[in-house]
Amino acid sequence: MQDIKQQLIGDLKSATTAEQVEQLRVNYLGRKGIITTLAKNTDFSKFSPEEKKEFGQKLNELKNFATEQIGAAVEQSRSLGEKSSKREIDLTAPGAGHRLGSLHPITMTQMELEDIFQGMGFSVLYGPEVESEYFCFEALNIPPDHPARDMQDTFWLKNHLILRTHTSANQVRTLKRFGAPVRAIFPGRCFRYEAVDPSHENTFYQCEGLMVDKNISVANLIAVMKTILSEVFRKEVKVRLRPGFFPFVEPGFELDLQCLLCGGKGCPTCGDGWIELIPCGLVHPEVLRHGGIDPHEYSGFAFGIGLTRLAMMKYGIHDIRHLNSGDLRFNEQFAPML
Repeated sequence: MQDIKQQLIGDLKSATTAEQVEQLRVNYLGRKGIITTLAKNTDFSKFSPEEKKEFGQKLNELKNFATEQIGAAVEQSRSLGEKSSKREIDLTAPGAGHRLGSLHPITMTQMELEDIFQGMGFSVLYGPEVESEYFCFEALNIPPDHPARDMQDTFWLKNHLILRTHTSANQVRTLKRFGAPVRAIFPGRCFRYEAVDPSHENTFYQCEGLMVDKNISVANLIAVMKTILSEVFRKEVKVRLRPGFFPFVEPGFELDLQCLLCGGKGCPTCGDGWIELIPCGLVHPEVLRHGGIDPHEYSGFAFGIGLTRLAMMKYGIHDIRHLNSGDLRFNEQFAPML
């Protein structure tokens, strides 16, 4: 035991790093360490009771000594490591600049829209991004065999749920929860499996709107759309309303905005000078029935504003791929516009 003690003292003097001290702990006090196996390899049958007692006391003293010395060496190595890792502060060195954060263009557009709609008496509601097939399709008059399903390339999950392809999935959820009359918008993120180009993304943002009450007509829909666009762009913009097919509205329309990037001349973003911005129409009676609303007593309109494309037009962004790039340099351009 005395030899082991002297050997440990010598080994601790030569250990200069925390890793070396840890290795010594394993060599001496580990499960197969020198001190641990000392008792296992000793033949106690040759000892008298007094010798066994003395051996046990000296073994405990050796264990305690090794534990204290190795523990002290661990603390010392940590202290030396912390000191070596600390850098002295040069008070004459120039300070490091701090970059100010900025809101994303889509976030700013969404916040502005929410303020506009709240001023018109609309509630701002949110729904799940992982949606059921019923609320995303069937409740919106799109049964499994409907050809409109082919227009929306969907991300299917293994649990038979989907990543919502449009915020229209919130229409029936809202009708079931609040009934009629109701007016609300549902901003949020949507997903579709499609090719990415300057004007299309597989992840994009929409702002669905719904208004259900008595005696609602297309005139109410057009009035709301004009108010929205005049408030967002703060100037006169050219729009066109053309027929469009959406299973959850009847009749359905496409409200297009003349491209503000090229002035309607045609560019890689718009193609022919027009940007498809707000699909809209009167809520289909079948959708009202799914929401528990009597279509003979109530009517309504619904619309889906492309938040991503609206932000592109508002801030002059030519390529939709910049919006999901995560490039802080891109976002910082819009900070002064807050």
